[in-house]
Amino acid sequence: MDVKGVLGTITFDGEWVTITKSAPGQRPAPVRIRATDITGTRFKPGNRLFHGYVQFVLPGSTPAAERRGLFLGGRPPYEDPHSLSIRRKHNDAAQKLVAAVEQARS
Repeated sequence: MDVKGVLGTITFDGEWVTITKSAPGQRPAPVRIRATDITGTRFKPGNRLFHGYVQFVLPGSTPAAERRGLFLGGRPPYEDPHSLSIRRKHNDAAQKLVAAVEQARS
C-alpha cells in the first residue's frame, strides 16, 4: 500500500511502514517503523487551500507540533521523520493506509 505525499512517499507492507522523503538536491533517506511499535497515528486531510499530513507516534517521543502560518496550514515541519504532508487528492489513500496501520497495531 503506497501513498504519494508532498516530496515523498509512505509505503506499508503489512508489517513495516516506510517513509521516504525526497527533498530536491538531497538523497532519499527512508525511515522504517514496525507497525507494532507505533503507539498512535495522526491524520489531517488536505483541503483546497492547504496540504494535510499523516504522522506516526512512537513510544517515548512526543509528536512534532503543527506549525502555524499562512503558508504552512498547520502541518508538522518537513524535518519530522515520522510524518509526511499529503495533497487533497491523496486523502482517500492516506486514510486507508492509516486504517491498515491501526489494524496491524492491534
